[in-house]
Amino acid sequence: MPADSTTKSAYETFLSAACERLGYSDTIASLLTLAAMEIKVEIPIVRDNGELAIFTGYRVQHQNARGPCKGGLRYHPQVDLDEVRGLASLMTMKTALVNIPLGGGKGGITCDPKALSLRELETLTRKFVKRIHREIGPNSDIMAPDMGSNARVMGWIHSEYSAIYGHSPAAVTGKPVSLGGSAGRETATGDGIGMVIREYARHRNLALDGMTAVIQGFGNVGINTARALQRLGIRVTAISDSRSAVYRAEGIDLDALIQRKRERGSLAEAPEHEEIEPAALLETKCDFAVPAALENAITEKNAGRISARAVVEGANGPLTCEADRMLRERGIDVVPDILANAGGVIVSYFEWIQNLQREVWPVERVESELDRIIGNAAREVFIHAREKGLDMRSAAFDIAVARVKEALDATGF
Repeated sequence: MPADSTTKSAYETFLSAACERLGYSDTIASLLTLAAMEIKVEIPIVRDNGELAIFTGYRVQHQNARGPCKGGLRYHPQVDLDEVRGLASLMTMKTALVNIPLGGGKGGITCDPKALSLRELETLTRKFVKRIHREIGPNSDIMAPDMGSNARVMGWIHSEYSAIYGHSPAAVTGKPVSLGGSAGRETATGDGIGMVIREYARHRNLALDGMTAVIQGFGNVGINTARALQRLGIRVTAISDSRSAVYRAEGIDLDALIQRKRERGSLAEAPEHEEIEPAALLETKCDFAVPAALENAITEKNAGRISARAVVEGANGPLTCEADRMLRERGIDVVPDILANAGGVIVSYFEWIQNLQREVWPVERVESELDRIIGNAAREVFIHAREKGLDMRSAAFDIAVARVKEALDATGF
């Protein structure tokens, strides 16, 4: 569930270890832990039944030494400041690792979007923008979709911000294409995961054709990851949503499962697929296990039962610190979230560029540039890990921390 202190302590653990390896002082580690700005606002709205409801919204800007803060806005009942703070920190590392000129930010509103009508959700979103508009924008903090939000929500943010400052498409990314969104944004995270797995296979001298994968999550990331892996010749043998999971040894029928989910709201009892316990999905024997749903999917309680060759973090913070250690000791590679799921922020960066320059890129250019950037980042991580005898997460944090430190030094801090 929400990252709260677990994700935060994980970030601090990995950050401190990287600073120690790089010879940086405790002061630098402390500086990279602190957020530059934290915003908390109360948002009253009138519900459709006439009752007043008050929601709490957050926005954390962690670091902007390398560029404007960038990060998603999530709507979830358990969003809190600790969660948002931890995820903003990870976004700083993610943008630095893939070497795009942005910093890290994150936001959230504590609500259940499924329990709100479309009018209520739009009102809540627009009032949130009115509360924080002075602190966000194309040159300071650029929001994007996250858990519980989508392109429609980003369109409302674009509309509200533009009503205050004039037409400002670069103030938010992940918008509908008709409002300046980028081609390829919907599939970017899943496509990026596929590209990283392809580079991992090259690094390990593995032939992907015929390998197997299981995916936890049947949202945008899970579905597009499945498609990307199938294009690589990998059999996706199991996949799950929040309530159900299915297995098929010869590979899932993704289109049939999408139709089943659309008709029934669940993957349960899908024809020609075997039902399995959702909690056991990641323990299914496979080459690649991809947790692409919520945080803390793998903990010390189930890490000993993971049987994959590699765990590829499609979600943010899907492993606890203890689980990460246990998998390393068992010789299971972990491809960290700040690399594996960076495709989304990379294509958000492309959208920001297009909006600033009033350009429209064809999808072929988007996909080619995504492949170039995330491919370079993956190769850097794998080479650094091999040369220094490190696990992949440590290698990724070394590279990211060094880049943020270099930018801070250059500002004269």
